[in-house]
Amino acid sequence: MTQKQFIKVNLNNPIHCMQVLKLLNDYMEDEMGISKSMPEQLGQKIIAGLKQHPAYLGFFVCVGDEFTALANCNLNYSTWTAKFLINIHDFIVSPKFRKQGIGEFLLTGIEKYAKEKGYCKLNLEVRNDNLKAQNLYKKMRFDDCEPPMLFWQKVL
Repeated sequence: MTQKQFIKVNLNNPIHCMQVLKLLNDYMEDEMGISKSMPEQLGQKIIAGLKQHPAYLGFFVCVGDEFTALANCNLNYSTWTAKFLINIHDFIVSPKFRKQGIGEFLLTGIEKYAKEKGYCKLNLEVRNDNLKAQNLYKKMRFDDCEPPMLFWQKVL
């Protein structure tokens, strides 16, 4: 396999914007997504919204000249440690690049980035039926919060 590269997303780069949308579409089409393609006008709104989000962080993995994985993250702040943390919101490995260590490489890159910045932790949410993702996260030493937390929402 060609060498993997960990790259921070630059939303001022049109190629990066195009690849964010391509990989998000891969995620949406997946059975763990919504099992259908991204609605036509949503892509423009996503990029515009991410550009306005002051705490957005994104990371790619490239293999050769192919963008193979994406993590859309948000910087957050832990008042209990007085340090920043990274919340991994979207985590996508393109289907044709799965089972090749790409997800591990991406998580390792995010962890290294966070440690270099002095952040206190990484967190993420995962569907309870997404066993493949859970296995990856466990392998990378993610675990339930202590005490265990529930992820709740109120749709507006």
